[in-house]
Amino acid sequence: MPVPQGAVDPAPGKRPRILVIANQKGGVGKTTTAINLGTALAAVGQPTLVIDIDPQGNASTGLGIAQEERVRTIYDVLAGEASLAEATMATRIPQLALVPSTVDLSGAELELIDNPNRNFVLRDAMAGMSGFNYVLIDCPPSLSLLTVNAMVAADAVLVPLQCEFFALEGLSQLLKTIELVRANLNPQLEIQGVVLTMFDKRNRLSEQVEADVRAYMGDKVYQTMIPRNVRVSEAPSHGLPALVYDLRCPGSQAYIKLAGEIIKRETERKAA
Repeated sequence: MPVPQGAVDPAPGKRPRILVIANQKGGVGKTTTAINLGTALAAVGQPTLVIDIDPQGNASTGLGIAQEERVRTIYDVLAGEASLAEATMATRIPQLALVPSTVDLSGAELELIDNPNRNFVLRDAMAGMSGFNYVLIDCPPSLSLLTVNAMVAADAVLVPLQCEFFALEGLSQLLKTIELVRANLNPQLEIQGVVLTMFDKRNRLSEQVEADVRAYMGDKVYQTMIPRNVRVSEAPSHGLPALVYDLRCPGSQAYIKLAGEIIKRETERKAA
């Protein structure tokens, strides 16, 4: 069943909380987190928009949007050929919308390089948007101009971190980039939290990485950890979030808990 382009027309209202999901390492669960966290937030009554700013377009595929359905994409938005609202699509998940991506986005950085406003294109395109409580921006696995645009547009960074030996080394590099963006381009940018992914309680290395990251980042690390789970890995091949593919699997349940933890943190932040 085709999903209509432009089916979501954000109405005037409060500004959403914009979270960029970033890590320069590939295979750490960025896209999986964007898809399933977005689904979980939508399922508990939080209208959510996922912006796929990765040229691989995996978040778009994982939400069941075929290539031929991506008439307007984030590339068109960055190129000034479409507004964000025009590129926003409904998905099969109630209250979850998507701005899709295609491989065309890989040329965006070259096209933007001579633009003196190149770091602020996405931020300007998102100015005044409303109608969502959360926006999740799924970034490519690199600290590229696309990732910088996402960080400049965002309120905070959510970092998926795989429980592996080099986790802290990669986190240190990412934190330096966040500090540079905060110092030069977006002084309001903060770290929303670090979520440990692919956790295997049978593996002592996973427990050691957890201990190290919690010692390094303190309460910035979410209590919820995403377990290594075959059902979560299978779901994208069916064009479905894991929460739809198998709600009861441990991975799906973990993302539901993560959504609750994020909402709780946001409530506390607003009350502070």
